[in-house]
Amino acid sequence: MNAHTMAHRAYSQTATTTKTDRRKEYEMIARVTHRLRKAAVKGKPGFPQLVEALYDNRRLWTAFAVDISDSQNRLPDGLRAQIFYLAEFTQAHTSRILAGKAGVKPIIEVNMAILKGLNPQGAAT
Repeated sequence: MNAHTMAHRAYSQTATTTKTDRRKEYEMIARVTHRLRKAAVKGKPGFPQLVEALYDNRRLWTAFAVDISDSQNRLPDGLRAQIFYLAEFTQAHTSRILAGKAGVKPIIEVNMAILKGLNPQGAAT
């Protein structure tokens, strides 16, 4: 199972958070994903913007990891484990991007899958 599949599963399997929380998560991920895409399209000249977007994406995934690690989190254990795995993947892959050893596409794909899971009726932006 790849990171994209796990990301899609992670948010499409449950709806235990409120719509307001899901909407906030959706908007945060959508904004940072848009910035990642925009910087990536620019290539080398867009690297400073890519670094900024990657930093914000890391902060977002760190917040998700902290949230699902909380004993008060009501998501099922399996889903929490999948989200934690995605947070770890995002951290590690971001380091590889910054070192020039990987591309940003997998990070964008994970975020897009999460967006689809958070908004299953509509397409992710």
